Amino acid sequence: MDKTGIIVVSLCVVLLGWWFVEQNKAAKEQAEYARTHPVIVATNTPVATATSTANVVAATTPVSPVVFNPNAPEQTLVLTNGRARYTFTSRGGGLKQVDLLDYPETISARWKGQITNSSSIAVLNARVEMPVLAVLGSNSLVGDGNFAITQTVNGVRAEKTLPNGLRIVKNFQFNSNFLVNASVRLENSSSQPLALPAQEIVVGTATPMDADDSNFSTYGGAMWGDGTTSANEPLTSFSSGSSCSHSAPKPLLLAGNGNVLWAAAHNQFFALVLMTKTNEPAQQMLARTVTLPLFQNVGLTKDVVAPQGIQTALFYAPTTVTANSALERNFVLFAGPKEFRVLSGVAAEFGNHADEVMNFGTGFGSFWGIGTFFAKLLLSAMNGVHDVIGVGYGWTIVLITILIKVLFWPLTAKSTRSMKRMQALAPELAALKEKYKDDVQKLTSKQWELYKQHKVNPMSGCLPMLVQMPVFMGFFTMIRSAIELRGAHFLWAADLSKPDTLFMIPGVTFIPFLSTPDGLPFNLLPLLMGGAMLWQSHLAPASPGMDPAQQKMMRWMPAMFILFLYNYSSGLALYWTVNNLLTILQTKLTKNIGPVVVTTSGPATNPALTPTKRKK
Repeated sequence: MDKTGIIVVSLCVVLLGWWFVEQNKAAKEQAEYARTHPVIVATNTPVATATSTANVVAATTPVSPVVFNPNAPEQTLVLTNGRARYTFTSRGGGLKQVDLLDYPETISARWKGQITNSSSIAVLNARVEMPVLAVLGSNSLVGDGNFAITQTVNGVRAEKTLPNGLRIVKNFQFNSNFLVNASVRLENSSSQPLALPAQEIVVGTATPMDADDSNFSTYGGAMWGDGTTSANEPLTSFSSGSSCSHSAPKPLLLAGNGNVLWAAAHNQFFALVLMTKTNEPAQQMLARTVTLPLFQNVGLTKDVVAPQGIQTALFYAPTTVTANSALERNFVLFAGPKEFRVLSGVAAEFGNHADEVMNFGTGFGSFWGIGTFFAKLLLSAMNGVHDVIGVGYGWTIVLITILIKVLFWPLTAKSTRSMKRMQALAPELAALKEKYKDDVQKLTSKQWELYKQHKVNPMSGCLPMLVQMPVFMGFFTMIRSAIELRGAHFLWAADLSKPDTLFMIPGVTFIPFLSTPDGLPFNLLPLLMGGAMLWQSHLAPASPGMDPAQQKMMRWMPAMFILFLYNYSSGLALYWTVNNLLTILQTKLTKNIGPVVVTTSGPATNPALTPTKRKK
């Protein structure tokens, strides 16, 4: 690998390392924030100040918590459609929680034997007081918060009448693809105009799925979109502003300016998305942190921090309802998995780009759009291969990796032959360096003349790496969002969306990036990945004229990747391990292929560069 290749690889490693350092730092800041800030469940004083569509700002008005009376009688109604179980509550007159029957919880080896009371299925809006579609505002809008709920032909109705003549009626009707059609009707039953205060309509609360959901602080958050663009605010945005700016904590965020078509509360693999009609956008998206109950019976309790969630709502400005009339708002709620095929269909049906809740990322998070493009392409290809072949997703990743390697095989083989030609030119390059050691400009000119004479491109050695890097970025981006890999088994890996921890090594808590508070997890796939990378680096021909120190650095570069990716998804480690093994195979197959160079002027001075004559 030449100097250009070294610069490219080093830059990628530095960027990757910076990203992991910042994510780790943000997670620690979030944990510290959780220790020192009180519970905020809801507000009865929403802020009516609009913000620009491009920025999210912290509210300046104090937040007053509102909690429905926990001692009041609660009526619940549970309905199921076979794929999900919906629990409605009279407290707030909304959807208390959604149990996704097809998605069991997954627990890694780190927590095996320690989690004794976990649910057997994935639950959305779990362990929170505020139900989906709760209407929040001043006391004249909320009252005691209790509704009468009844079952209808295809859903549920919640009703409540307030002393000021306001009657609130909510209707929920079940649809397909994890969709629920919903409406909120605000009726003025009095003979006088009724001034309504600002209202929040709760989308739901994003929560960690279980005590093993260590990715929530990075991948959980609030999102919103205007039908063209979207913005995501992870939990770290509330605890420390952002990992780059390190601004002050924001207990509440507002975004949008009369253009909010949908808002979401989401974690890594599941989402609650409340969509409005295109001609009825909400004024703003509002999100705030909430402190959740501790997970019970999980490891040691002395250092456990109360988990944080993010409550998201649609905000509507104050308005007036004339006498004996009503204001009705219609929504479609998606409460289900962040499965790209399902969300793409939903977004196409409503034309609002709500599939961006997949959160492939923007900016550096998706490598400035490159990762997003290839993530979608690779996810579609992976699902296509899985559907056609019918094998598990682990073997599907292996097959996709083989197909990608076959696709790039000619380019890689050409690069290998070019690097061997460069090796053959090493004596002549050394002679030129000695002859023109005092004239750098002349040396460069003569080197390029030599390259041109023997048709050697010094840049070709790093070309395959540059071409394949976007594919790696796509895998990196896809695997962190692909719910298909959640709980997918492969050999000893119990969940390809998590590290393949076989057991914990207690007491080893001091190794940066690798250790956890419970010890050092033994993850086998990243070690195999590093071993394959190390083997590959020792097989690759060294670039002529490379400094020995640089060669040594490149030989041990795999150790850096192990450090950064050790606790990442085992699906990514599987892809990279298979890719490295295929590269080793290709290197061995092309090892004995002699370079064929056709010179254009004069005989070749190096026998290894002389064209091979074929016998007739």
